[in-house]
Amino acid sequence: MKVSYWHSNNDIRIEEVATPRPGPKEMLLKVASCGICGSDVVEWYRKPRAPLVQGHEIGAEVVEVGSSVTGFKVGERVFAVPKVPCMECHYCRNGHYPQCAEIKVRLPGGFAEYILVPEILVEKGTYHLPDTITYDQSTFIEPLACVVRAQRLAGIRAGQTVVVLGCGMSGLLHVKLAKARDCRVVAADVNRKRLAFAEQLGADLIVDAAGDVSESFAAAGDKKADAVMICTSAVSAVEQAWRCVDKGGAIVFFAVPGPGRDIVVPVNDFWTREIRILTSYYCGPPDIDDALKLLESGRIEVEDMITHRLPLRDIAKGFQLVIDANESIKVIIKPNEI
Repeated sequence: MKVSYWHSNNDIRIEEVATPRPGPKEMLLKVASCGICGSDVVEWYRKPRAPLVQGHEIGAEVVEVGSSVTGFKVGERVFAVPKVPCMECHYCRNGHYPQCAEIKVRLPGGFAEYILVPEILVEKGTYHLPDTITYDQSTFIEPLACVVRAQRLAGIRAGQTVVVLGCGMSGLLHVKLAKARDCRVVAADVNRKRLAFAEQLGADLIVDAAGDVSESFAAAGDKKADAVMICTSAVSAVEQAWRCVDKGGAIVFFAVPGPGRDIVVPVNDFWTREIRILTSYYCGPPDIDDALKLLESGRIEVEDMITHRLPLRDIAKGFQLVIDANESIKVIIKPNEI
């Protein structure tokens, strides 16, 4: 089978390897669709584990099951998460699923024609796809689950004002989810094309982040934000967030600047205004369940975010599209299409 090995963003190699065979409690999936996540192109985050097969937004078909597998059959359509928490440790019991101390097994990367699902992920991390969710749409389940968790941590609810800084794929999912929750949404970015996209997807106000975002939406009659979602690694966005948040509001770092880039927090001002600063990394099983329901019901539509579908041989082009961030929103790799 063909597999894409990532060494760096400028060094992605397609190689031929043996197709694995499942053990008694494993199963083999044929990858239909795998999305390129924004984190896949962040070299400081990925390089320590290189070379590796990336891809964790996976929709696939079951092609072989182990002799002891009872919950899945050949031909079924599934979605698989990259890792599952134990649900029993201190962190899991307190809802911090991404910090689970017992995670030892991960799903092989989906930028490959086939993947072998290990036992623990067959049991706890593989989901049947509803008929209303296509393979391509299934690549949004995990990123949407991450957005669900971030907005839950921020306490976002109907009637609030939400500012989204950065209108890449994750930022746009924040726009969609906040609108689905009947919030007023301000979307900011330096990329005019992405701003136009945010407006098409329902943002109430779009703002060029090259200027002062808080002044722009104040001029439009909006109050400061109940929640600010930082969905870009730009340090300038952090300064914008400080100015945009209202008293009692929350700032969520959904994305962060690279290592060594220090952030100065105006803690004295935030102390008197009771500002919460939060981080949100990955998601947990309850968030996956919520994301599936949102997509299955059509409450969150994602087809309009897919801009590129590419075969595995063009994965380097796909990565460059994501890095350039000019023409693409969601880039999906189709490993078994020519």
